[in-house]
Amino acid sequence: MKRLSFLDTAFLLSESRETPMHVGGVNLFTLPEGVDEQEFLHGLADGLRSANEFQRPFADRLKTGLLGPAGPSYWQEDESLDLDYHIRHSALPKPGRYRELFNLVSRLHSTLLDRNRPLWEMHLIEGLQDRQLAVYSKYHHAAVDGSRAIHLGRSMLSQDPHHRIHVSPLSREAGEQYRASLDHREPPAFSDAELRNVSEVLKSTFDSGVHLFGALKRFTGAWMGQGGPLMMPFLNVPRSSINTPVDGARRFVAQSWSFERIRAVGRAFDGTFNDAVLAMCAGALRLYLRNHSKLPEKSLKAMVPISLRRDGDLDSSNAVGTMIADLATDISDAGQRMVAIQASTVAGKDYFKEMSPAEAQLVSMMIQMPGLLMIPLGLMSRLPPFNTIISNVPGPREPMFWNGARLEGVYPASIVTEGIALNITMVTYDKNVDFGITACRRTMPQAQRLIDYMEQALTELEDAAGLLNNQARPVKKSSASAIEKPTNKKPARKGRKKSSLA
Repeated sequence: MKRLSFLDTAFLLSESRETPMHVGGVNLFTLPEGVDEQEFLHGLADGLRSANEFQRPFADRLKTGLLGPAGPSYWQEDESLDLDYHIRHSALPKPGRYRELFNLVSRLHSTLLDRNRPLWEMHLIEGLQDRQLAVYSKYHHAAVDGSRAIHLGRSMLSQDPHHRIHVSPLSREAGEQYRASLDHREPPAFSDAELRNVSEVLKSTFDSGVHLFGALKRFTGAWMGQGGPLMMPFLNVPRSSINTPVDGARRFVAQSWSFERIRAVGRAFDGTFNDAVLAMCAGALRLYLRNHSKLPEKSLKAMVPISLRRDGDLDSSNAVGTMIADLATDISDAGQRMVAIQASTVAGKDYFKEMSPAEAQLVSMMIQMPGLLMIPLGLMSRLPPFNTIISNVPGPREPMFWNGARLEGVYPASIVTEGIALNITMVTYDKNVDFGITACRRTMPQAQRLIDYMEQALTELEDAAGLLNNQARPVKKSSASAIEKPTNKKPARKGRKKSSLA
């Protein structure tokens, strides 16, 4: 048995019917030429069900004591695992549009996982137009974080379109083969007993104490107005229509943009790709609140997860830290907003710069603790620690295939909680950035409009950076656009309209 970490347990304690605590997403595939859709799909399902020994978390069942999740909790192997319960087959009325697909995913993402079973589900969805199929998966956040979910998905994929998987992607063997393919080793982690002498033990302990004391000092300085652009939870966080109580129903929408297009914006401002993503989301949120609600006078703040997963670590359920980014939504000029966001992210990175991953995770947990305690108490909407969550999960940067079916997009679906009704997560895959937007269906009934506002915000950033002088201005999309076709795909057949999202 493996004991759950404090952070893993916190996700269990924070869960309710209104706030399901699972992450997942939609993988969109195009069928190989010449195969029968029904036969191919049944072959994929049979391959998944053929495992005897499983990689984590597919056979891990939650075990708790008399205190339930509030006491010690463990993962133990489920000896009566029912794969037919976890692997499900759904069909859309042909020809299924993306609108119908995302409506189905919205409903699937709204339901709680059964804690009497391993905490995951996988849905194979047929009936999409253009010979496409979708796979929607979800995992409890106590068992899997975004990076781990990407690794699990990649264990069933190959760069070779002619490669065929002869073991179940859920199996321990598939996990070991994937681990071996990464061609790097986990760096050694030495315990105190393994350090060579007393001086190294003292130095390690002393350094940690200095780093944690420094973090506490900078935290206090930020609250006293001496932190400059460094943001902290609850610090100058405005109330907005995003920060309200939520119900259990979700709305999921998705879209893709060119990776190079977004990175060019970051470079033009002497910033990073992530800075450009935050500025793009900030501009969209400013437009959304201005057009559909009231834009707060104070700037919105976003919680941005930071991966602390070491190279070679494929087994940790959660290995993340967090920083708070100022989205500068109180600034109307796109270029000035980008500069303010950059200053905030640089300050956030500097805060963790001298810390080890373990120290950074400990500090992040300390900072998050008040917010995690407020979720089950229903206080997040009254005193939000931040306004939204914006997360970037690196994915494979080359085309991938599942038994010949080309992976066209990876669209993540994440968590919204009481008081935080919107989550924007993206995965970088191949030449694109695949955005998945998860929102409370009642609080944000027009969340699909964010897709258009993100395109508009990106265009404004390109204009501010001078990138539109040497290129044609992007054509404005319709008010509710479907997934943007990746740049390496053939254009849609003439006369075929893109389906709208809902």
